[in-house]
This record gives sequence, structure tokens and C-alpha cells, in this order.
Amino acid sequence: MTIPEHTDTETDRSVKPHRHDKLNKVDFQWFVVRTLPHQERKLADLLSAHLSHTHNILEVYCPTHTTVNLEDKVRKPQAPLFAGYVFVLSTQEALVDFIDKQYPDGTILYERRTASGRKACFLTIPEGQMRFFKDFNENYAEHVIVLERPYNNYAFNPKTGEPNEIVKVLDGPLKGREGYLTRFHKERRLVFNIKAIDSNRHFTVSIPNVWNFQVVRLHNTESDRQTIGTRKARAVDWLIGMLESCGYDGKTLPMLYEIVESLAVKPSFAELRKDLIRKGHKALSQRMASLSAQDAELILNLVRYEHDNPGYVRNHWDKHVIRPFLTPASGVEFEDDKDEAVLPHAHFTEIIRKTDITEQAYRPSKGEEESITTTYYSHIGIMPDTLHGGYILFANWDIFLGQYFLTTGKANERLVEGTSRNGKGVKDGKTQEEKLIESFRNFAPTLYRVLTDKDSAVKAFPRLKIGEETLNVLAIMATDIDSAKKRLATTCIEICKEINATTHLAVWRRYLQTVWLHQ
Repeated sequence: MTIPEHTDTETDRSVKPHRHDKLNKVDFQWFVVRTLPHQERKLADLLSAHLSHTHNILEVYCPTHTTVNLEDKVRKPQAPLFAGYVFVLSTQEALVDFIDKQYPDGTILYERRTASGRKACFLTIPEGQMRFFKDFNENYAEHVIVLERPYNNYAFNPKTGEPNEIVKVLDGPLKGREGYLTRFHKERRLVFNIKAIDSNRHFTVSIPNVWNFQVVRLHNTESDRQTIGTRKARAVDWLIGMLESCGYDGKTLPMLYEIVESLAVKPSFAELRKDLIRKGHKALSQRMASLSAQDAELILNLVRYEHDNPGYVRNHWDKHVIRPFLTPASGVEFEDDKDEAVLPHAHFTEIIRKTDITEQAYRPSKGEEESITTTYYSHIGIMPDTLHGGYILFANWDIFLGQYFLTTGKANERLVEGTSRNGKGVKDGKTQEEKLIESFRNFAPTLYRVLTDKDSAVKAFPRLKIGEETLNVLAIMATDIDSAKKRLATTCIEICKEINATTHLAVWRRYLQTVWLHQ
């Protein structure tokens, strides 16, 4: 986990930054809270229990690592990875208030005063670093070896004296990491530097199976692949789409668990198909036979992770109403010359539409930008509007909007309305340039209109009742289904493209991954 190089973290309760005069009420940051010994999980559970009704605290993260008893070989993924630390995505005011009232034994880490006179302030971790940390811990922490020699010692092969290749990882949780490609006995490993969370110490670590990553020599940045976590979501979505098209509907999740857990024990699609036929699932078995090599590899990556982390799919996909708004797999078969398919559910009808999305890409091999068009599938639910008459058309933005609805007060105003900071003027004889504040208004104007314009046809609805479940959705109420579904789809796609294309709104780009399963 990396933190700013100038940081000297402090937890002594006798010295603290100013907490009460200028508390930040609007900016969401990742803060680090120090707990009493062995109380990391206690604080994390306390925060988690209050998330649904505590505004402006969006996430809590308490990483663990797996320990193995060498005698009975039982895996126990319970031990905290960083003893005494819990990470919280929140506004400063909200977190300070929570700690003061709910866990007064906790201390928010901060940076010391400096010789230059800079006041002490709370330590914050950039979203990009936090995302790397979470993805890395989830996927690779158990395979890391901490090396004794300093990082620079691995610049050369000690036997030949030749320099080791420097590579850059292009995909997965290690995306963007630079390191030496080093041979250990008969294995080639990636060696890189990582900074401790609680000090200025650095650790040299190595990762096995480097060829499982897409790597290039330094400065060659060709290709842009999605993270391992995204590929897992795509694999689950493919299976759910297949199950729904075979008519399982309310039994989709139980069948999903059965398939994944069966493959985790024996990763053979042939054996799975035979087992499905024996159990009377002939149509499902036939659909499994249509798996492409690419889809099969996607699912096998998921089941390998399930094998190493039993219960992963059950724990992360414990609710299902309708698939994410944009997916790379249709799930259903389209009739010839048709761009739309209808899929009935118990409480609504799903419309699945082919949607071509064009994005700008840069190809280093060509040295130029180019447009790339990819076919996705949009998923829109339709159900009767019993209160107003007509219909409600909705798209699944559950997690994204769920996080948005946790923002209130000044934090919400800043997120939605922010215009500019330090408007044009003259200070000390120098002209100040206007700086746009990171907000929906400035960088996602379509979403801004949906959230603020009372006349907007598309609106954000919290906890829309759909059968026995609720879902946070973008929805439109109408009597004309054809025009409404087109308008809803167009609006949602525009929001997706705006958020995905900006270099700002990093947290919300991450939440967007639950709405748009990017290819």
C-alpha cells in the first residue's frame, strides 16, 4: 500500500490536527483509522452496520489474509492483514463525527506538522492507490513473497551480470506496476517495490506466474485490459444470462451456485453437461455446449478463484433482479435481422437491445488515435405503473445509485453542483485560472440533469419495489413504451460514456463497473 512520500504518519492522541474549526464536509477521501489492538473487525462491523443510515460514509475496508495450519492444512481467512487499521471512504466531518460518537478509542491517522509550517492534516489515500491495494489483496496477497534484499539488487542477474528486463503490467490488480522480471531457480517472478502503510519503510516483494499477466517492456503501453475483478463479474453475468434464457428466472441464483461450485470441484464442462442431463436440465446442457473458447476461459478463471476462495460467488452475488444495464453478452438468441429480444420474468418484462458503443482509443503501434466500436447489450425492465397508470421502465444502477444516495448535505451539493474554484482574478499580480470542481455538473452533465432537473423524463429512484426485491434504478414513467425505452437507453449510455471518459470522478468510475461490464 503506498502513501505520499512526504508522509510521516502519526497516531499519538496528544497531537492532532484541527478537528472542529474547518472540518471538510464535502470531499470524499479514503481515511485510515487506527483501532485498539485486535479491534479492526469490531470497528469495521460497527461501520458496516451503520452504513445504510449514516450519510456521507460510503465504504469500509478491513483487509484480511489467509493463514494455514500446517498440521491440518485448514485455511482460516480471518486474520487482519494490517493489524490495527481500518480504511474508510467518507467525508472528514462524517468520519470524525462517527468516531467521536461510536468508537472514541479510534484515531484517524494524520500527517505531522512540517518545518515549512504546514499544519497537520488527516492522512488520505488517493482512489487509484486504494483501488490497487484492494484488488491486489483480493487476488494476490497470499502469493506474495517478501524478499530480504533491497529492490535495486534485482536489477541484474547475479549469475550472468546482465540487466534484468523491466516490465510494466497492463492488466489486473497490478496494472501500472513496474518491476524486474527475475528468475528464481526455475521460476520467473515479477519483483517490485511496495511502501508500508504505517511508516516510510519499503518492501521488495515478488509475484509468481508472471505470464498470467499482460506485461510489456517499459514504456510500451499498448493494450488496455480490464481488471480481474471485472472479468469475474462478466463471467457471472454470462452464466446468469444463459440461465435466464433457459427459463430459470426465480431459480437463477441457486443454479448459478450449483454450476460454479460443481466446476470448482471438477473444472470439466463435459462432465458438467452430463451431470445436468442426469438431473433433467437438458436445455441448459445444450446451451453449455455453445460455449466459445473465450467464454469458457472466462468462466474457468472464475471457478479457479471460487476453488481458492469457497463461497466467493454466493457472498458477492446474493441478490438478483435484472442484469447490469450494459453487458458484453446477450444471454438470449436474437431472431434474424432483429436488434431486440424480449425476456419475460415473474414481475416484469426485460428488453435486451443490441447497442453499438464507439470509444476513442490510442494505439502506440500506430502512433495515432482511432475509434473502436463494440457491441454491447442494454437491459431494460418494464412493469405496469399501478399508481399512475402506464408503465415504469427501469435500468439497474443499484450499487452506483446506492452509493450516491448515501451523500447528503454539503457533500451532496459539492458532488452534484460544483462549478469552479478560485475563479478568474488577480492575486499577487498573477492571473488565477478557473479550476473546475470535480462534480457531476462539470464532468457528467447528463447525470447532473437527471438528478437536478425536475422536468427530466429519466429520474433516479431509490429502492424501487420489483416483486419481493428492491433496486436503485434510473427509470422513466410513460405510456408509450417504444419511445420511453429508447430515451432511457440513450440517457443511460450517455451517462456511462461521460463518466468513463473523464479522468475525474475516480470513485464513481469504479462504481460504474457494476453498471457497464466493460469489454
